Amino acid sequence: MRLQLLSDLHLETETYDPQPLPGAELLVLAGDIDATWAAFDQFKGWPVPVLMVAGNHEFDGRELDEAWPRLRERCAECGIRLLERESLVLTDAGGQRVRFIGTIRWSDFDLFGATRRPQAMRAASYFLRLMDSRLGGEALDAERLRAESLACRDWLAAALAGPNDGSWDSTIVITHFGPSLRSGDPRFGSQSGTASFCNADDALIPLADLWLHGHLHCRHDYLVPRPGRAPARVVSQALGLQRKGEDRGFDPTKLIELVAAAA
Repeated sequence: MRLQLLSDLHLETETYDPQPLPGAELLVLAGDIDATWAAFDQFKGWPVPVLMVAGNHEFDGRELDEAWPRLRERCAECGIRLLERESLVLTDAGGQRVRFIGTIRWSDFDLFGATRRPQAMRAASYFLRLMDSRLGGEALDAERLRAESLACRDWLAAALAGPNDGSWDSTIVITHFGPSLRSGDPRFGSQSGTASFCNADDALIPLADLWLHGHLHCRHDYLVPRPGRAPARVVSQALGLQRKGEDRGFDPTKLIELVAAAA
């Protein structure tokens, strides 16, 4: 399957005109597309199916419990299939059946282990103030966000560990938050704030053939060894904030190909 991946377009403040990539069979939007949701209109009539996981900024200033169903409706209006703790099997042009597993994932703040969790959660308070979101009528703080994140991880781990019932050949995971410190932004390294962008999901990566994510305003494409099998691949393709020069190195022509998984 040949994929186009976009994330972190931030069309609520940035100007970018996404264009279909020749040869792509599917467009994946890995979150933070537009905090206002207005620019989702740009994907109406896209020539190939569009899958999306939400980013944190899709919930800016919103109550999460109310926003999720509204976001799903808005995506459907634009022909976008939103995945949140959901799986979907699609067949590519070569007959390969690909299982897509999608969730925002959020931050659980355990990127550097439990001992650094309090520090990571304190660092997260800055980002959460900017989001100004609520959950269950209360301000979305680090404790509530961690609970949401752990629910996402439990679902994701169960989905990946479940037996193949014969309905798919390969698995692609889509999250907004990065699955490893290897996905961290090199500008910030191992600062506590990086735990608001990546999770320590390294043990889950080998259970997928390809893992797509966003959130980090940089690009990554790396392999994770799997003994006896082809390596798992992790790719991010964020645009970032152009006014800050974060788009340097962004390749709008990057075509991501998932080859058939080895038996």
